Amino acid sequence: MPTYMANNNNLFQQAVSLLQQLISIQSFSKEEDRTADLINEFLQHRGVQTHRKMNNIWAWNKHFDAAKPTILLNSHHDTVKPNSGYTRDPYDAKIEDGKLFGLGSNDAGGCLVSLIAVFLYFHDKENLKYNFCLATTAEEEISGVNGLELIIPELGKLDFGIVGEPTLMQLAIAERGLMVLDCVAHGRAGHAAREEGDNAIYKALTDIEWFRSFTFPKESEVFGPIKMTVTIINAGSQHNVVPASCTFTVDVRVTDAYRNEEVLEIIRQHVICDVNPRSIRLKPSSIPREHPIVQAGIALGRTTYGSPTTSDQSLLDIPSIKVGPGDSARSHTADEFVFVDEIREGIDLYIKMLESIN
Repeated sequence: MPTYMANNNNLFQQAVSLLQQLISIQSFSKEEDRTADLINEFLQHRGVQTHRKMNNIWAWNKHFDAAKPTILLNSHHDTVKPNSGYTRDPYDAKIEDGKLFGLGSNDAGGCLVSLIAVFLYFHDKENLKYNFCLATTAEEEISGVNGLELIIPELGKLDFGIVGEPTLMQLAIAERGLMVLDCVAHGRAGHAAREEGDNAIYKALTDIEWFRSFTFPKESEVFGPIKMTVTIINAGSQHNVVPASCTFTVDVRVTDAYRNEEVLEIIRQHVICDVNPRSIRLKPSSIPREHPIVQAGIALGRTTYGSPTTSDQSLLDIPSIKVGPGDSARSHTADEFVFVDEIREGIDLYIKMLESIN
């Protein structure tokens, strides 16, 4: 197989040019139709047969073989809205002092175009051990239902995935899941001056203390214990009325030691309030350190860690690793940028990792 470096500059230049075009197009979550058009045309122009559903574009390598395992390459092309601190035009994709500026340049444009370049590198190759499925998706920034989740049934059997998010090309081998719980403690209204009623606040306090102090039996090797935090509470209408109900909200950061459904069941077994999850979609995820793709990254000097932030990785039921050029600390900041050399390094490292297992 020819080495990557022979094609380095061409792939790199195409990736940077594509990112500049993407930055120039407004692509807030749910409004990504024009960036989807651009990605679709970019791939088709290079001989890739693409598929589209809403604002999601996906494709497989040219010599796809259903008998072989498939690697998912995924990143997103939606952005948050620019914050008020911008001093530059967020859609002016200028390169200055080695930095490519613009909204979405770091999160996750650098990752997206790097993975597209990687896909193109492998697209025409024969006799690969793995297939490749590229999925460029929408609505990641809002954890929307019309992004990656919408097309997962269309992608067929996937064996493991690389999710492109800015990690300085270090290896996030686990990601916390998230459940937000709306809880209601029920009592009975009465007059505060007479021993009447059943105070819902006191019932809620018992459960709140449980959320504060409970330790789940299993702990994640990466994250340690599950973290539960009561963040909102509301009860009562006036000073002399015993409240009949007390509502409170709990933020639950689930680790890879449990599934969301298991955590929810344990909580319901221990509290007396009603517990209603807003969603159990955002699952914890992980990949073993012994997995070939993780070992390939470690061999290239990459470190492993557990990611506290949530991404489209939470929608996958396969082993997955989150890794990409750029720095998570720059995401959603004013005058966002990615170093162009980070894109070059990202393409290089992605390909070297994947070549080592192919």
